[in-house]
Amino acid sequence: METVKALVVEAPGEVAIKQLTLDKLGSGNVLIKIAYSSINFKDMLALEPRGGIIRDYPMIPGIDLSGWVVASDDSKISVGQEVLVTGYGLGVNHPGGFAEYARVPADWLIPLPSGLSLKEAMVYGTAGVTAAMSVIELEQAGMSPQQEPRILLTGASGGVGSLALQFLVKAGYQNVQALIRKDYQASLVENLGASKILLASDLVSSGKPLEKQEFDYVLDTVGGEVLSRLLPKIAYGGAVTTCGNVGGLNLETTVFPFILRGIRLIGIDSVALDQKKRQKIWSLLAKEWKLSSNEAVRVVRLEDVVQVAQELKAGQHLGRTIVEIS
Repeated sequence: METVKALVVEAPGEVAIKQLTLDKLGSGNVLIKIAYSSINFKDMLALEPRGGIIRDYPMIPGIDLSGWVVASDDSKISVGQEVLVTGYGLGVNHPGGFAEYARVPADWLIPLPSGLSLKEAMVYGTAGVTAAMSVIELEQAGMSPQQEPRILLTGASGGVGSLALQFLVKAGYQNVQALIRKDYQASLVENLGASKILLASDLVSSGKPLEKQEFDYVLDTVGGEVLSRLLPKIAYGGAVTTCGNVGGLNLETTVFPFILRGIRLIGIDSVALDQKKRQKIWSLLAKEWKLSSNEAVRVVRLEDVVQVAQELKAGQHLGRTIVEIS
C-alpha cells in the first residue's frame, strides 16, 4: 500500500478524489482500513466554499467511519479488530472517513458492539448518536411512554430526525408528530411511525410570548425560526432538545416560557461526548434500540459524495446515506 484514494477538499470549494501517501492521513497511533463512512450535514458544509467547518487545508472530510485495524501502537487495540469512530475532530481538523484508510488516536475508537455490522454502525453514525442523546435527555427531563406525551420531532425526514423517530417508536412512544418541509417527505415519516404529520408552513406564530400548550416535548433538529416558534407552544414543565442549525443560527424568544411554564431547553453535542457515555449509547443502538428497517438508508460510492452533499444543501435529501469504501 503506497497510496490511498481519498476525497480531498484542497481549498474552499475545491474538491477532488486523489491518491495520497499515508503521511497525509494525520497523526495517531492506529491505522484503520475503512469499510464505510456516512454523509452528514456537517460533511456538506465541509465541501462548501463558505461552510465554516474546515479551517486548515487540504482536508479529507467525513465525520464518521467504521472499519478494521491494520496497524496499532496501543496494546488495547489489536490488528484485525472492527472499530468505529464518530466526532472528535474527524473530518474537520483531522483527516476523516472519506478515504480508504484513516489514522487516528486510539482514544477515539469504539470497538464495534456485538450485534452490529460495520455497515449498520454507519447507518447510525454521528446522526444516530445525536438522535439517541436527544431521546435520552428528554427522558431524563421527565418524558416516558406511560405518560403518553405529545411529542413533536422537527426535521423528521432528515438523518437525525428519521433515526430519532424510529428510536421513539422503538421505545414505546405512540403520539409522535413529525414536522417536515415538503409534501414528498410525508410518506417516509409516516412509514417510520409518525402518528401525525405537520408542514413547517403550518407552524404559525401569534407573536405572543406564550401560546396554546400544544406539545409536551420537542426533539428539534432544525433550530432557527422553527425553534423560536415552538418555545411558546411547549406545555408546562416540558422540555426541548436542539441539535441542528439548518433552519438558522439565531433564536428569538423571551424568558416567559422558562419562568412561567418551567420548560427546559437542552443543547445536544455529540462531538466531544465522554467516551463512557459513547459506549453506553452504542450498546443501546446495538441492542434495545437496534433498527431493522432499511427504508431510510441509501448506499453510495466515494465518487457520489459531492452529489449527495448537493442534495443535502438543496433540502432534497431523505434519511441516511452511507458511503461504501471497501
